[in-house]
Amino acid sequence: MKKRIIIAAAVLLFLVTVALVFFRTGAFSYSGVAEAVAVDISSRLNDTIAEILVEEGDPVQAGEVVARLTCDTANLQKEITQTEFRRAAQLLKTTAGSQENYDLKKHQYDQAALQQSWCTLTSPLTGQVLYKYYEPNEFIGAGKKMLTVANLKELDVWVYVPYAELANLSIGQAVKGYLPEADKVFKGRILAINNQSEFTPKNVQTREERTRLVYGVKTRFENDENLTIKPGMTLETEFVK
Repeated sequence: MKKRIIIAAAVLLFLVTVALVFFRTGAFSYSGVAEAVAVDISSRLNDTIAEILVEEGDPVQAGEVVARLTCDTANLQKEITQTEFRRAAQLLKTTAGSQENYDLKKHQYDQAALQQSWCTLTSPLTGQVLYKYYEPNEFIGAGKKMLTVANLKELDVWVYVPYAELANLSIGQAVKGYLPEADKVFKGRILAINNQSEFTPKNVQTREERTRLVYGVKTRFENDENLTIKPGMTLETEFVK
């Protein structure tokens, strides 16, 4: 008898749990993958890395110095052009100089100074270092990315809705996001709504869903203090009417 009561209680508890889960998540009718606004920090020069001041996972502020190149050639070029520019400025005050020579030397010096400024790499945004691709003393080519930083305080999620839902949506509209792994709800808003329909992206699980014509809706969610939402996590969403 006691065993039957225990089994019945377990079944009842299971049914209640299922009902609660269904009730809690029923309103979240769309889902999408969280994406961080990431920016690559690349070298503009062919040079050797003198130092990298951050590691993966480190927080960074906009404008913070994150790396420096040795820049022996750039430093020397600036010194040479600066000396020539000063000489041209002195000659311009006499009959031995010319405006054309002065303008040329000034342009050369300005270019050298600009290239020297590229020896110091700074973060373009406040966020966190996601990836580090080089180490100090390695040679890096111009255009090669050294670091990737991302703003993890706000993350974007694309969801795809049918045509019938568009009339209920507008830019700036509030959105709720539910993260099952953390059992938390996050505030968000609609950033953009695509004007053209498309087939549901391939990352949608079922073949039937991928054959539907839908409209992409870009939403942005505020992360919590612990940065619980990570890039790649799936967020279930609900549009607030």
